Amino acid sequence: MSRTVGRSGKVVLPAARAPAAKPQEGLPPIWCKQDQALKLYRAGVIERMTLVKTGVPSRYIRVLSNVLKLPVEKLYRTLGLVRPTVDRKMRLSRRLNPDESERVLGFARLLGQAQSLVEESGSTKVFDAAGWMSAWLYQPLAALDGKSPAKFMDTVDGRALISDLLSQQQSGAYA
Repeated sequence: MSRTVGRSGKVVLPAARAPAAKPQEGLPPIWCKQDQALKLYRAGVIERMTLVKTGVPSRYIRVLSNVLKLPVEKLYRTLGLVRPTVDRKMRLSRRLNPDESERVLGFARLLGQAQSLVEESGSTKVFDAAGWMSAWLYQPLAALDGKSPAKFMDTVDGRALISDLLSQQQSGAYA
């Protein structure tokens, strides 16, 4: 994946052709694209590290909330984010700190992984990966001792576990 460095010296992912999820005032247009999660999933390690260190725009949480059709409060709880802190950053158009950015970016990458799995399956049917993931995240799974994937979204290891489960679903392995 190519990378571009903007005037501010920050890494900018290439623009997408997909329509905007829902415009967010003050949010760079690239973060409003519906396939942004897929681009984040496909981004290289150095690019992701740069995004975490420079901070994900706080308003990207609203974009994820809209794409997944999840109430933003539920997304805060799922990611272990402190609502007053993130709301203040949104009002001030600030970026998330590295810990918050890593959680949001990791979550977005899981959505991108689900979108990628659909693409790679070669299915010609229209499939709403975001809608599927929204429902799947909150369903208890035997592979998680009856817990839902959402319970694992607030840690790096938890998201890695869920990523592995998504990969197993693609291969047809029992998850």
